[in-house]
Amino acid sequence: MLFASARTAATQGSSSARSCATLHAVTRELYISVDVEPDGHVPGTSSIVSLGACAAAVRDDAGAIEAFDPEQHTFYAVLRPITDGYVEKALRVTGFDRAALERDGRAPEEALPAFAAWIDGLAAEHDAQPVLAAYPLGFVWHFTQYYLHEYAGRSPFGQSAHYDMKTAYAALAGSAVRDAIKRRMPSALLGPKDSKTHHALDDAKGHVDLLVGLLRWQRP
Repeated sequence: MLFASARTAATQGSSSARSCATLHAVTRELYISVDVEPDGHVPGTSSIVSLGACAAAVRDDAGAIEAFDPEQHTFYAVLRPITDGYVEKALRVTGFDRAALERDGRAPEEALPAFAAWIDGLAAEHDAQPVLAAYPLGFVWHFTQYYLHEYAGRSPFGQSAHYDMKTAYAALAGSAVRDAIKRRMPSALLGPKDSKTHHALDDAKGHVDLLVGLLRWQRP
């Protein structure tokens, strides 16, 4: 019985070690900071007015985070509306005029395949799986995924490769999710580039310091 108990304990210890090894196995990931400025609350009944993204960081095979200059690799598009409906207040926040968007905005059928190709190119260059990072994720994710699937026919992020800076901060700082707001975060974590100008590319670049800080905070 003692032998059996020792063998069981050894087996459990070995299993635990394997589990820990599995937990700490690392896939190379490319984090892309994305922001959207829509003219409403949900995709399908409203449109993305502008979409901005920048390459933010790579997690390498050892788990180290390499941060990028957010000016280095960027994507930005002002899009033609896809619906007749919109929320006047939301459109006003974007700073764009509806008539100008209908006249001068890029067709989603052209812009979204270009966005997907841009992501693919960066992922190949860095030999890493792309991850969409946003603050807050839910709002950006459902617009971005809808547009990618509807107009590019696919999403390079798949169905679950996403990182929510708001939830990550709440988990790491031990705060409630609703309290994970920027005015309650340390200024050093937000970094000097943090902004909320409602310009999609400016805001995507402004979130890079926060994203990198959170990614490094999680390291053992």
